[in-house]
Amino acid sequence: MAAKKTRKPVAGSGAHTHRKSLRLHGSIARDLGVLIVSGRYRPGHILDGEVEASEQRKVSRTAYREALRILAAKGLVNSRPRVGTRVSALEQWQLLDPDVLAWAFSGEPEPEVLHGLFELRTIVEPAAAALAAARRDQSHLDTMRRALDAMTLHSLNVEQGRLADKEFHAALLRATANPYIVSLTNGVTAAVNALTEFKQRIAPLKRDPVPDHMRVYDAIAAKDAEGARAAMTELIRLALMDTPIKQRPRHVAATRAQREARH
Repeated sequence: MAAKKTRKPVAGSGAHTHRKSLRLHGSIARDLGVLIVSGRYRPGHILDGEVEASEQRKVSRTAYREALRILAAKGLVNSRPRVGTRVSALEQWQLLDPDVLAWAFSGEPEPEVLHGLFELRTIVEPAAAALAAARRDQSHLDTMRRALDAMTLHSLNVEQGRLADKEFHAALLRATANPYIVSLTNGVTAAVNALTEFKQRIAPLKRDPVPDHMRVYDAIAAKDAEGARAAMTELIRLALMDTPIKQRPRHVAATRAQREARH
């Protein structure tokens, strides 16, 4: 009598199931996150309950619950007994979280988003460039130089070039040697990347921004703090001007007044 064959477990099947689960609740979190940051679910809005929502989406309650935990960690929602899960007030949102920024730019962002990010960059990055010029070491310069070479090779029209752009700005912030400024790295580089991708989605970049970055690098390498500040200010101004006129952010107060007038 032939021996009965024993079925071997598929190698990595548990890991595959785990990855699939991660993709699932990450996808649910993204869908809900887009609805929140786009304003379709406004602060105070109560999300569907766990049972109802999981049945509507045909997912497990565990997957839906994990998605809400992702959103809660980013400050977008909060849960309370007998109340449910409510969209948080805007000031509680982790606005510079890379996922939150990506969700905000999944469609056409509000003018306040564009204005706020350019304003943030104008405040933080020129001052950081000046500090970097005074405090950088050779390792920072080497990283920035490699990033510039990669940006030149690939251009910002492709992902490799945009990753190099993020590394340039990250190295600059690290060169400040200020741990509080360095802690802004993920947020600032995510903002830089989101703005670049948004402009490219509308139309290919018509101007090569690498020379603007090179001027910042040259000033930092020369330990010229005021030159670095001025070069970074000009880089951000030109980045704003690269945004097509229809999407170019105007002052926040003006855009709010216009919107309120329409209503």
